[in-house]
Amino acid sequence: MDYKTILSQASNLLNNFSIKNAKLDSELLLSRSLKISRENLLLNLNKKIKFRDNKKFKLLLEKRLKKVPVAYILGYKDFWKSKFFVNNSVLIPRPETELIVEEALSYLPKTKYKKILDIGTGSGCILLSILLERPKSIGVGIDISKNAIKIAQINAKLQQLHNRIKFVNTDVDKYNWDKYDLIVSNPPYIEKIKISRLEEDIKNFEPKLALDGGYNGYLIIEKVINKSASLLKRNGNLILEIGYDQVAFVSRLLEKYGFYIKKISKDLSKKDRCIVAQNIKL
Repeated sequence: MDYKTILSQASNLLNNFSIKNAKLDSELLLSRSLKISRENLLLNLNKKIKFRDNKKFKLLLEKRLKKVPVAYILGYKDFWKSKFFVNNSVLIPRPETELIVEEALSYLPKTKYKKILDIGTGSGCILLSILLERPKSIGVGIDISKNAIKIAQINAKLQQLHNRIKFVNTDVDKYNWDKYDLIVSNPPYIEKIKISRLEEDIKNFEPKLALDGGYNGYLIIEKVINKSASLLKRNGNLILEIGYDQVAFVSRLLEKYGFYIKKISKDLSKKDRCIVAQNIKL
């Protein structure tokens, strides 16, 4: 059987199980089984698959049919301009979160030394992506999850940034070290009651700690804003990812804690996704 045929069969099977991006998932999983790039796979669709490779592919496909996210099966996720190691201890990096990186870079001069704090760092993908683009800057990533910190540390080594970054296992409430020019955060912002309604890939496999924003979705967001007010230098910026329907309430929270709203950015679906706010508190 050639690659084209096996991909078609796999894609149809995933579609029958209501799995989104069935074609892409099939290509990624077959590429992993063959130990070649997806691009190489698509250039050799007429090539025959070996029995051993087909067996590997079927095992990966079985995992996907159980709704295990592709990123966890592969062990990595592309984000910004790099690949990041992930497992079920961390949230899978998403394209909309790249907005934080994009906004952060616009406030960080390439040639200046700046201190950046990432609250709820997870895999470290946000902070590491920023530091890769800003070689003069340094960063700290904090997370309440010990396992997440371990993943972030692995990614820092893979990206050869471990000498410019530090990761701390702590709750944001207990963190009081230093003052920062920029704080970034993708905090949990989903209402507790809504988690059970999420797609199976998310609710059954991704860490609840990184999803659960409390009974109203704002508990962790408010903690982040409150703490950022004391950790940011005056006129420093806070860049937050939020839910598409949270901009009004989060804006009021920011103003309550002494922030000025500079910008609200929309994701590719034209939904409010990211707020940039400046610390103007004396």
